[in-house]
Amino acid sequence: MGKKKVASKPEWVDPDDAPELTEEWFESADYYEGDKLVRRGRPKSEAPKEAVSLRLDPDVVAHYRATGPGWQSRVNEALRKAAKLKARLTP
Repeated sequence: MGKKKVASKPEWVDPDDAPELTEEWFESADYYEGDKLVRRGRPKSEAPKEAVSLRLDPDVVAHYRATGPGWQSRVNEALRKAAKLKARLTP
């Protein structure tokens, strides 16, 4: 049987030893307007894609997965073409 690990207390850190607040640190910080957190990154889509469960033949899935990252978007594109829908504009 293995030995049990003994929980150790975290080492005390003097608050005067806080790291320097660099420009990089401020760039990664959360930004608030009043009490509201302003999210960073890509804005939300007006027509977000919908997650669905879809049963496909294994060879179809294997074919698209073999094309690499973005294969699900390519399946979506193929379905749009088959349904004769216009291509979706992406930002």
